[in-house]
Formats: sequence, structure tokens, C-alpha cells
Amino acid sequence: MVSSSAEHHVSFPLLKAQWLCQTFVHWPYDPAVVQSALPPGLSADVHDGAAWVSFTPFLMSHVRPPGPSAAPRATFPETNLRTYVRLEDGTDALWFLSLEVSSALMLTARLAGAPYHLGDLSLRTRGDGSITYTGVRRGGTPSYHLTVRPGPALVPDGRDIWLTSRWRAVTRRAGRLWQTPVEHEPWPLATAREEGLEQSLTQAAGLPPPDGAPVLHFSSGVHRVRLGMPRPVARRRLNGWS
Repeated sequence: MVSSSAEHHVSFPLLKAQWLCQTFVHWPYDPAVVQSALPPGLSADVHDGAAWVSFTPFLMSHVRPPGPSAAPRATFPETNLRTYVRLEDGTDALWFLSLEVSSALMLTARLAGAPYHLGDLSLRTRGDGSITYTGVRRGGTPSYHLTVRPGPALVPDGRDIWLTSRWRAVTRRAGRLWQTPVEHEPWPLATAREEGLEQSLTQAAGLPPPDGAPVLHFSSGVHRVRLGMPRPVARRRLNGWS
């Protein structure tokens, strides 16, 4: 079971932002394949008998530290490649296989183990309603080009919620796992149609190319994102937890 947004509140955020114009492209994978890409202490989460990998380009907007409203606010594209995991105590989370970003501001998150890569990214909306996301990693070959056409709003079912609603991310630093909580309102989800997709991020992350048509969602975004303090994940011992 996936936890809900109502269960999570970040009292003292390290960062505030808005996540806008977000597309979710989800592919099913063999759980053993995803498990091979995970560090010890994490297990691939499964829905409908499959592990899932999601490609999620969006606009990171109004990024700022907590404090006075006069603090600088940055806006830039970001693109994540993520999968769905369980900690040893059964807690659900996200594991990022890669994070592409056009702002060097976010590279400071590497200190917490987040796999950020600086790249040249763009997000363009067109008069016909379609949206095109493009990106290429600097100093490397991973790239992507996606055009989608958002459709009508949808009432999310169990799979929609499972694929889009996670309230913590896990990273690995100094030989152990850390979890970062996140708070935001529920995603307003809509259908989406893919009108062209090329990407090499999955291969760069050590996964085989996706097989078959993806599941897509689109969201206009969430406006009250609060990222909390990373904290160590408890480790299992023979007689309990540490």
C-alpha cells in the first residue's frame, strides 16, 4: 500500500518550490532487472507483477529556501528517471536513477547523494496544445526528446496513484541510505498522448531499453512543494533496527 499525502507534513523545509507542467512516462520492467540497479537495503516495489521506471520532465519553478518572500526564486527545467522501492521496514519511496537539470544550483544536492547531472534542457508549449521537452547531458551522451499532448482530466485509479504519489526519496551517501521527505498537494492528473519519444537515459542508467508502449500521465503541477531534511535510513540488525 502506498502512503497518502495527508500522512506527511514537512514542518521545517530546506527548500520550497513549484513543480509545473509535468509529464510522467511509465514503463513496466522485470523486477529482477530493476533490483539489479538498486543498492543493498532497497527492494524493487511491484504493481501488476512489474517493477516500474518513470521518465518525468517538468518545470522546477519558484525554487527558494524557506524564509522571507524576498529570497531569490529560480525557475528551470528538470527531468528525472526514477523507480519505485521499499525500504527494509516496508516503507515506500522513490529511487532516482538519474536527475537531469539545467541549473547548477541543484548540484549542491549531490552532497546528499542525489545523482544530479548538469545539462541543456528545454520545455516548449505550442499553440496546438502540445508540449515538447528536450535535454542533453553536458559532457556525456544521454539525451531525450519528448512531445506529448495533454488530454482531459482523470479520476485516478489505484495504479495512477501508485505511479505518481510517493512522499520520500532515498539516496546513498557515505555507504548508507538517506531518506528525504516531501510534502505537496495531490497531483491533478490528466491523460496524455505521446507524439514522439526518443531517450537514452534508461540505457545510461544501466537498464535495457523499455519494451512496449508506456503509460502516460500529465499534470499542470503542484504549487506548494516542501523538501525536508535528509535523515539516515534505519538499518536492520539481527536483533532489531539501528
